[in-house]
Amino acid sequence: MGEPVRRGGGELHTEVADRAVPVVLDAVESLPDEGTLVVVSHGGTIRMAVGRMLELPEHSWEALGGLSNCCWSVLGRGYRGWRLEEHNAGTLPEPVMGDDT
Repeated sequence: MGEPVRRGGGELHTEVADRAVPVVLDAVESLPDEGTLVVVSHGGTIRMAVGRMLELPEHSWEALGGLSNCCWSVLGRGYRGWRLEEHNAGTLPEPVMGDDT
């Protein structure tokens, strides 16, 4: 596999996950029952956090692929931990009804 590389002197992928995941988990703990948490960040940070939360080995996080602009991933809790329900989604499953319709 080789040694991790600090691209441009930045953080390692694991360091990004070390920083991002605790913030997400703390916010999840404060949600009401059936609450939804929306996390907005750079696609790479989201990918690394998702990889860590899914307990994937770090070398496989790239398999998730990047997020396109204005797209999202959806994680849900399963009996065995977090599960990826959607990734790089960009359209809503049903029409959104606004005030102008």
